[in-house]
Amino acid sequence: MDAITHSRGETFPIGELSRLTGVNIETIRYYERIGMLPAPPRTEGGRRVYDQYHARVLAFIRRGRELGFTLDEIKALLALGGPGRAPCSEVREIATRHLDDIRAKIADLSKLERLLGQTLDRCEGGTAPECPVLDILSPELPGEAWTQALDPKPTRKPQRQSDRNAFAGKPVPSGWPTRSRR
Repeated sequence: MDAITHSRGETFPIGELSRLTGVNIETIRYYERIGMLPAPPRTEGGRRVYDQYHARVLAFIRRGRELGFTLDEIKALLALGGPGRAPCSEVREIATRHLDDIRAKIADLSKLERLLGQTLDRCEGGTAPECPVLDILSPELPGEAWTQALDPKPTRKPQRQSDRNAFAGKPVPSGWPTRSRR
């Protein structure tokens, strides 16, 4: 990609910039507010007037986001001068950190996939009081606590409405947050 530089030429309003780049109008304004996209000149009527420079910066930001870079990482890449001007060693450092983050996420997702697969293998799909899927989703309420929480005959009468499970009308197990009705 060529360096991102200003060029004199065609200008367009924010709606056209949005269509050209696929970036939402509010997102364009947000990028301006946080300093990722330079504020464009304005017409006498106060309307923003963008050019190809803005479109290229937005395309760079959008592609960076698609690749999972954070806004801070993209901002750092832009601060280095953008494509064609940034020192490759500094770009490499940012990209290497990002790759390390991606690999860590992949490792976490692989662990999650194994755990969920093993849990589903143990699930009989019936109405057993102990559901392995529910158990892994709520480690503080294994097995018997779920049975008590979902028992159609509550062992105690709730003292007030906020003590009730809003969805099942059952007592909320101790330690669970309750929603208050306003």
